[in-house]
Amino acid sequence: MAEKRDYYEVLGVSKGASDDELKKAYRREAKKYHPDLHPGDKEAEAKFKEVNEAYEVLSDSEKKARYDQFGHAGVDPNFGAGGGGGFGGFDDFGDIFSNIFGGGFGGFGGGARRNGPVRGADIRQVIDITFEEAAFGCKKNISVNKQENCPTCKGTGAKDGTAPVTCKRCGGQGQIRQQTRTPLGYMTNITTCPDCNGAGKVVTDPCRECRGTGKVRKTRTIEIDIPQGINHGQTIQISGHGEPGSRGGASGDLLITIRIKPHAIYRREEFDVFIEIPITFVQAALGATIRVPTLDGVVEYDIPEGTQTGTVFKLKNKGIPHIRGKNRGDEYVTVEVEVPKNISLKQKEILKEFEALSKGKENYKKQKTWFDKMKDFLK
Repeated sequence: MAEKRDYYEVLGVSKGASDDELKKAYRREAKKYHPDLHPGDKEAEAKFKEVNEAYEVLSDSEKKARYDQFGHAGVDPNFGAGGGGGFGGFDDFGDIFSNIFGGGFGGFGGGARRNGPVRGADIRQVIDITFEEAAFGCKKNISVNKQENCPTCKGTGAKDGTAPVTCKRCGGQGQIRQQTRTPLGYMTNITTCPDCNGAGKVVTDPCRECRGTGKVRKTRTIEIDIPQGINHGQTIQISGHGEPGSRGGASGDLLITIRIKPHAIYRREEFDVFIEIPITFVQAALGATIRVPTLDGVVEYDIPEGTQTGTVFKLKNKGIPHIRGKNRGDEYVTVEVEVPKNISLKQKEILKEFEALSKGKENYKKQKTWFDKMKDFLK
C-alpha cells in the first residue's frame, strides 16, 4: 500500500495555517478533484478522497494535535468507516459545497434538480453607426440568426400526434445518483442523466422538421432604437430577443454593442465635441468673422484681433445631446494660425515694412517677456 502523503502537503498549506486558510485550501482542492468534474477519472477520485481525509483531520483541533505530534499513527485510520454516518465532524460541509458548487452535490446540502426551466443564451452583435447618428439617435434594422421553437412540434421535439415520454433511466428526475463508500463514510454523487440530458423526458418518435431537437434556426429582422447621445462601446439590451429557453425557461436577451465611425473633423469626449480650424495671419491679427461647422449646421463666430494660435473658443450647447434629458454638451473650437508659404516678392516687402514698424515690440508681448528672461539668465 502506498505511503500516505503529509496532510498539510495534500492541502497545500503550511503547518501553522489558520482555520480559514485550511478551509480555503480545502475548497480549492475539493473543487479541483471532485468526481462530478472528472467522471470516470480514478486518479481524481483518489485525490478527492485524500483531500477529504486531510481536511477531516486538520479541521478537528484534537485530531490535528495528535497528527502534529505523532503523524498518521496519531489518528485513527478507520475514522468514519463504519455504518452510513457520512462525514462525521464536518458540520460546515453543506456550506462549503454550497459556496463552491451552488448545492449541486448530494450528501453536502442536497442536489439541485437539473430538469427545471433553463434560460436561453444571450445573443451579442456589434453595429456601426455614424457620429451624427450617435449624437441624435436613429433606428436601425439588424438581422439576427437564432434558434426558435419548431413550429411543427411546437418545441416538444416529438412527431405530430406523439409526446415525449418519461426517461426510464432516471425516472424523470434528470439526474443519476451514485453512492460511493469512502474511508470517511458514504458520498453521494449526482450526475446529469446521459439518456435525457437532464430533461427527464425522451423523444421516441422525433419530429422530422427539427429532428427531435424542438428547435429550428431562423433569421429575423429586428428594428432597434438607438438613443441620442450613445457613446462608442456602449451596449443596448433588448429583452427576450436572444436564444429561446429550454423546458419553459425564458428567452435570453439581444445585446447590441455600438461602434461609432470616426468623424472627418470632430473629436468627442463624453458629450463635448472638439474641432480645429485654421485661420490666416491677417485674420488672427485684425480679427475676423469665421464660419464654424456644428452638429446643427454652420454658424458664424467673431474672433477678436490679436488672437493667438491655439486659442480655444466655446460654443455653448452645440455638443452631443445627453442620453437622458434635454441638456447638451459644448463645442470647443481651437484656432490654428497658419503661416503663409511661397509668398511673392511684393508680399515679402510689405511684411518687412510691417516688421520694421513693429520694432518697439509692443505688438509682441510674449517675445518681449522672453527676451527679458534671457537677459536675466545670461547675467
